Amino acid sequence: QVQLVESGGGLVQPGGSLRLSCEASGTIYSVNKMGWYRQAPGKQREFVASIFRTSATDYADSAKGRFTISRDNAKNTVWLQMNNLKPEDTAVYYCNVDAVLLPSGIYEYDKWGQGTQVTVSS
Repeated sequence: QVQLVESGGGLVQPGGSLRLSCEASGTIYSVNKMGWYRQAPGKQREFVASIFRTSATDYADSAKGRFTISRDNAKNTVWLQMNNLKPEDTAVYYCNVDAVLLPSGIYEYDKWGQGTQVTVSS
C-alpha cells in the first residue's frame, strides 16, 4: 500500500522560509499529480500548489510568487519551497497524490499524508 510521508514543517518568523517534502513510499511504478493543501484552524482545507509528472504546475493565488513546487519522479518525492512566509500561512500542510500506478497495473487514488504543522509567528 502506498503511503505519503511528509517532513519539514516548523516554527518560523514572518518573512522566513521553510521547505516541505513528501515522499510516496511503497512499490510504485509511477505517480501522477502531486500537490499540497493546507488547513488552518476553523477553516476548510484549501489547495496550495500541484505539479504533474511533466512538471506542469499550478498555484493558488496566495502562493504565487512566494511558493515553488518541484518533484523528482525517480524518487516519487515532491517539495514545497515557501518563502516570505506570513502569519496567514499558518496551517497544517498536507501532501496529496491523485493517482499512483502500481507495477501490477492497479491504481491507487487520492492518497493523503499525515500533515505537517507550519507556524509563522514572531
